[in-house]
Amino acid sequence: MTVTRESVLETLGKIVDPISKKDLVTAGMVRALTVSDGAVRFVLEIDPARAKAMEAVQAEATEALKALAGVTNVSVVMTAHSAAPPPPDLGGKKKSEPGGPQKIPGVDRIIAVASGKGGVGKSTVSANLAAALAAEGRRVGLLDADVYGPSQPRMLGISGRPSSPDGTTILPLRNHGVTLMSIGLMTRDDEAVVWRGPMLMGALQQMLNQVQWGALDVLIVDLPPGTGDVQMTLAQKAEVTGVVIVSTPQDVALIDARKALDMFSKLGTPVIGMIENMSTHICSQCGHEEHVFGHGGVQAEAAKLGAPFMGEIPLDIDIRLASDGGAPIVVSKPNSPQAQAFRRIARKMIEDGQA
Repeated sequence: MTVTRESVLETLGKIVDPISKKDLVTAGMVRALTVSDGAVRFVLEIDPARAKAMEAVQAEATEALKALAGVTNVSVVMTAHSAAPPPPDLGGKKKSEPGGPQKIPGVDRIIAVASGKGGVGKSTVSANLAAALAAEGRRVGLLDADVYGPSQPRMLGISGRPSSPDGTTILPLRNHGVTLMSIGLMTRDDEAVVWRGPMLMGALQQMLNQVQWGALDVLIVDLPPGTGDVQMTLAQKAEVTGVVIVSTPQDVALIDARKALDMFSKLGTPVIGMIENMSTHICSQCGHEEHVFGHGGVQAEAAKLGAPFMGEIPLDIDIRLASDGGAPIVVSKPNSPQAQAFRRIARKMIEDGQA
């Protein structure tokens, strides 16, 4: 028997919030519900002050859904509404703020990969950098924090769904020596993630802290483009070793890269360096080299800003084909010049103690 969205909502409609006395559906607490191949997943949006008390409701919902005919797996993730804004600074004595950046159990280093604008190949760099570090013998995890446009499952050739044996701990998936967690593993390819800022922040914190990452030398975090909630939450909630900024050489991309650098500077996150992606293109037919987006702009910008320049990645069709095929170029063509560009960056990061 196939479980349906309607039967799931009907079941959740029988579970009552003890405070509001409304069922979970009527109270509007059920968000981002997906029902696919017997797997039921949704977000339970709650008041942060009631997080502990709602654990019993979360467990009740999990057990009730597991009892439904056709259900093979249930994942209920709790997230919270945004907290009230802090009171204005009146010049009095400030209280110490709890809940600063925390170390993720088992994770030695966290490296964020960011860009000021979209379309510069940040996710491709993240996947290949993770695979390159794994090829160098490091224990590597990859967190796809680009919630609105998760692409890492496709790039790493992972199509399964994470399981949660206890309804709280999430077991990530693995391929090419990289352990992966992504919202894209919990939604359909054609399904949009329609979440407000607080839900994004809650989901990121749970992917950091409730995923069983195991022992990792480095966790790569593929951030969304821009300077928004996800970047701020990561920097404020996790001990980030440093950030790698990816940009193309063109001026439009560099303008936004400067904004990303400025944001991380304000957040107190060290900058490991800058990578120039799509640096040069060599024609496969005649061997002519062409700088489609310009050349050297990122290196010049890094020198001007005092940030290390980590290297150049070419604009090459093989990199794109490898990513679309689910095996990064570092894995599919390890001896190619394109793969070696990523390997050089990975080796330098290891030598410098950054990964």
